[in-house]
Amino acid sequence: MVPHLQLIVLLLAFISHEPEAIARLVYPFTSQVAPVTKHADAATPLYSIQMKIAVWVYIPDIYKNFIIDIDAPFTWHDCIVDWNSWIDESSNCLGCAHPVSCEEYQCTDVRTVTNTSTLPGSGECTCPVNVLNPVNRTCGQALLNYDRFTFRGSDGRNTFRYFYVTESNAACAPSSMFESFPAHVSGVMAFSSSPYAFPAYLFKPFKKAFALCLPSSSSAHGVMFFGSGPYYLLPNSDVDLRSLLSYTPLLNHTDSFGYFIGVKSIIIKGMSIDVSKSTTKLSTVESYTILRADIYKKVVRMFSIATLGILPARSVAPFAFCLKNRVGHSLTSLQIPDIILKLQGGKKWIISSSNSMQQVRKDVACLAIINGGATSEHGMVIGTFQMENNCLLFDLVNSSLGFSSSLLSNKTSCTNFNFTTLSL
Repeated sequence: MVPHLQLIVLLLAFISHEPEAIARLVYPFTSQVAPVTKHADAATPLYSIQMKIAVWVYIPDIYKNFIIDIDAPFTWHDCIVDWNSWIDESSNCLGCAHPVSCEEYQCTDVRTVTNTSTLPGSGECTCPVNVLNPVNRTCGQALLNYDRFTFRGSDGRNTFRYFYVTESNAACAPSSMFESFPAHVSGVMAFSSSPYAFPAYLFKPFKKAFALCLPSSSSAHGVMFFGSGPYYLLPNSDVDLRSLLSYTPLLNHTDSFGYFIGVKSIIIKGMSIDVSKSTTKLSTVESYTILRADIYKKVVRMFSIATLGILPARSVAPFAFCLKNRVGHSLTSLQIPDIILKLQGGKKWIISSSNSMQQVRKDVACLAIINGGATSEHGMVIGTFQMENNCLLFDLVNSSLGFSSSLLSNKTSCTNFNFTTLSL
């Protein structure tokens, strides 16, 4: 079969929703991939992926940047719903989306997820749902719609020149909801365990799993994989990242679609704190790890004992514990001790100095952990600074989290995926 014809057959099979046709295809790819951008221009760093939204005839496809949120129940972005585009697919409304009627089952289901309490009248009615702005934590209302998100396929080493179409429910929110977002970001992409988050819409050939590799710099892209892998980073192009992972169970938590793990203890230079009775949540919208006050005080005390040989420095908000390092010298020269999270199942997530100390001035670095106060809902919320240059594999089929600890120790980083596009 000639390449162009093979491409057409492949794309049609994806759009057709025919399981038999999908099952018969032999795929040249094992996952899908998207670049991850760090937005350091925001008040707190956030991370986004760029998605292509496939719209209807006479309307050019739209590219948008979406904040990565592993807690949100569904995706929402800056758009408007248009009944005409739903009926005849000939609307010339740029950025319009197909509405979900208030009488459709998706409306009832998603509204249950977001605890929306009011419904409009019958007839040609839209479906209002509640959304939470992850930047300023304000609530707003959006209208549920149907969207067609597209992204590139990958063999784990490169990307292919054509896109895959995933039809999913999202929601259109007013532009005012995005005023607090980083520049050029106008959406929130949900990667939670919700039945209406993006992973739930992955096609059958791809395992319901995604791997997140956040960059530590805004000058180069990290990478996000959808599907079971393999995953490769340069210069170790023959080393599958999955071989570097340890695994711990993902735990359920009442009234949350977010991801939780069981942390048994925190260990610093042989000193240990038992945190087994506290919950630990993962977050892609919190910049730094947050500890409940009682845990925070013990960790800072242990860390200060373990770094007695290093000159202290004045605190720099929002951090309380800071150290001096000579200008031009790296954090590794300070001999900062690792922070070890001992997890359920016995595995250890090692947080090295690159993920525990934030350089705030040329000669000052601070422990990148925040005091969450005495009434914090969770004992620990692991933030994005501690995830940077770590590969995290969220396996929703086996309810497990794969984690690599810092990839820098393997002489690579999350900015080393080869985004070169191949033609088939």
